[in-house]
Amino acid sequence: MLLLTIWPLFALICLGFVLSRRGFPDAGFWPAAERINYFVLFPALLVRNLAGAPLDDPAILRLGGAMVAVILMAFAALSLIRLVRPMPAARFGPTVQGVIRFNTYLGLAVTSALTGPAGLERAAVCLAIGVPLVNVLSIMALTEGSAFRNPRLMLRTVFANPLILACIVGIALALLGTGLPFGIESFLTLIAQASLPLGLLCVGAALRPSALGQDGLALTGTLALRLLAMPALAWLIAGLIGLGTTETLVLTVFAAIPTAPTAYVLTRQLGGDGTYMAGLITAQTMAAVVTIPVMLALLGLA
Repeated sequence: MLLLTIWPLFALICLGFVLSRRGFPDAGFWPAAERINYFVLFPALLVRNLAGAPLDDPAILRLGGAMVAVILMAFAALSLIRLVRPMPAARFGPTVQGVIRFNTYLGLAVTSALTGPAGLERAAVCLAIGVPLVNVLSIMALTEGSAFRNPRLMLRTVFANPLILACIVGIALALLGTGLPFGIESFLTLIAQASLPLGLLCVGAALRPSALGQDGLALTGTLALRLLAMPALAWLIAGLIGLGTTETLVLTVFAAIPTAPTAYVLTRQLGGDGTYMAGLITAQTMAAVVTIPVMLALLGLA
């Protein structure tokens, strides 16, 4: 049943891959589509869902705390592994991103398919907390922490992210209790409806199978950490904190999905190993069609 629910999402990813490889509609379409989704459509989706989120609900607060715990524990574990097996920042940065970052389009799409509007609100809260945190940790890993010696670089990189800005706006509206007046909610809803399908198509267009021919052992190890160990860790923390069924499912889904395609852009910008990062994105996205339903079933969430 779970596989029947999520296979259309991966079918969209496959369709995006096939269309882009055939040059349809043309080579310039996919970068433009990704930009309009990243800067306009997806931020609208976040604002729309965060503006009405019940931020005073204790379950929401526990979910946010659990999200932080999962990310920080994973980062700490990777840092300890690096002490045993040293690697340069150019490799450590992609490895960190391959474990702690998440594909926001796929996460919201899976959550929406499994839980409906209530889960979507909670997923938006996860993004509001998780996106800034994973960006800061990723920059730290790629720069050996030198970004802290240049606060302007850190702030510029983090707050140039439209998803972070959208989360700030959405949370501010929720705290003010003003909602989205004057038909703005309907306007954002119309825009947001295009975001997830277009985002999944763009995920497929960004896949780079040619990058899978290198670093097979490293790709496999990082894939196992991201797609198998992370959802198990999330499920464990959810149980320890006492999250409800919906919150546990949302947290586990965001831990079980592959890393974000935008990790490649940050890796290239900060001098990381772009080929390795492209391989991580591609390998995880291809494997996730199997690992997501398997892990959710094994953890009793299917």
